[in-house]
Amino acid sequence: MQGKKDYQEKLFAHFQLSERIPKNNFYRRLKEVLDLDFLYPLTKIYYGESGQKSIDPVVFFKLCLVGYLENIISDRNLVRHSGMRLDILYFLGYDIDEELPWHSTISRTRQLFPETIFEEVFTRILAMCVDKGMVSGHTQAIDSAPVKANASMDSLELKVPEEDLEAHLHSIRHISAMDKKKRR
Repeated sequence: MQGKKDYQEKLFAHFQLSERIPKNNFYRRLKEVLDLDFLYPLTKIYYGESGQKSIDPVVFFKLCLVGYLENIISDRNLVRHSGMRLDILYFLGYDIDEELPWHSTISRTRQLFPETIFEEVFTRILAMCVDKGMVSGHTQAIDSAPVKANASMDSLELKVPEEDLEAHLHSIRHISAMDKKKRR
């Protein structure tokens, strides 16, 4: 007898994001080895003492790292892409029902830091990824398919950033400058 699947959303569901991300997933492994707590005291001077809480600096720089690794320079596309990927949500420390920061928040936060500080911190984080063996040179290999497969290491997808780090940071600065002009 032919079956027919009828989709009906559940009002309540038990879902644990960590159970859905394979142990060998790139972003899961990166989350385990990348300690960015040094960002809190380093960036504290750029935040005010009153007003609404801003984006967590660790989340901000993780989003910037995802943008670089996934070849995404648009903050709007970065948020959209990250919201669709369970492994990236897990890496960022967000659950599936938590809303990611708005793209404009990312742009404003980037402008909060002097360019030299932003680039120095981002380069340091990238160097930490290299030191931990997660990123090598300009090419990263990722196999994050959550299915069992009879595959060899030769079949891994090569992730090659479209631009080198300097060009990527230049593109981000250009877009942030355009956003700043629009708000004036």
